[in-house]
Amino acid sequence: MSTKPGLLALVGGGEWREGASFDRELLERGGGDVLVLPTAAAFENPSRAVEAARAWFESLGGRANALMVLHKPEADDPANAERIMMSRFIYLSGGSPLHLRSVLKGSRVWKALVDAWRSGAVVAGSSAGAMVMCDPMVDPRGGAFTVGLGMVEQLAILPHYDAKTDRPAPHSKAHRTITLAGSRFPVACIPERTALLRDPNGSWREAGEGDVHVFLGESKLSVNELQN
Repeated sequence: MSTKPGLLALVGGGEWREGASFDRELLERGGGDVLVLPTAAAFENPSRAVEAARAWFESLGGRANALMVLHKPEADDPANAERIMMSRFIYLSGGSPLHLRSVLKGSRVWKALVDAWRSGAVVAGSSAGAMVMCDPMVDPRGGAFTVGLGMVEQLAILPHYDAKTDRPAPHSKAHRTITLAGSRFPVACIPERTALLRDPNGSWREAGEGDVHVFLGESKLSVNELQN
């Protein structure tokens, strides 16, 4: 069993589409199989999310299976937690971060996911999936902060980032989020089909179609300046 955590991918949304080139590396490190949890998409046709994942990973030479943990009872099912522990690549889809957090918080499935990652499994989360893994978590209702699940601490994620300028426009939700964070912790703004990757040695890098923008108060950091 590995003594280091696995590769972690925080994706800005638009998962399982052309441009998400990092998925090939995730799939290879995970042994060619991925377990998809469409929990965040519970009220947005989760079966469609699963089919999109299957088609995408098949095009990369892999195989995607679904774990339909959509509500709290399923997250506390020991059989579902066992499937997580047996998996070497787990992917949380996009959707509602608030629903995802409420389902996974304190659950057997969440504990199994964290244990699997700490034992070397690859873990990816897109949009809601990326937001929830961090603490603090950006509240999608207004851009302020709430409590996340804390796999990654002292880092907040803003997905679906559209960088038209060097900094978010004044009065935008992104600008408000960065201002509220101040110098307490960095905010990583991630475009779609782009990933912020944490390697097993703890270093960070970016991959995919766009560029990750990291803000710490008035400062702009490079991705490799992140520490976690």
